[in-house]
Amino acid sequence: MKSQLVVWDNVGWFFGLVFLFIGLVNTFWGNDPFFGVFIVLLSLVFFPPVNVILKEWTGFSIHYRIKILLGLFILWAALGVGELFNKINMMLMEIF
Repeated sequence: MKSQLVVWDNVGWFFGLVFLFIGLVNTFWGNDPFFGVFIVLLSLVFFPPVNVILKEWTGFSIHYRIKILLGLFILWAALGVGELFNKINMMLMEIF
């Protein structure tokens, strides 16, 4: 049972970091920084410590099915509408 929790925590950290990166790219290299901030705030849902704090404060946590739907929404918004790859290219051109 404990090994399953470790796996789910690692999955949460991975997707939280991926979505945080997507949000930061959209915030600083996109044409709509508020969209990026919105994605950054949504990415916080995936981090395990945020889930613990949410559970302590409100008494409930977000179900993994809702997190899957939220993750799909973030990917759809970033890849389809947000043109993530173009923004990553802009970021890399500015850095290097």
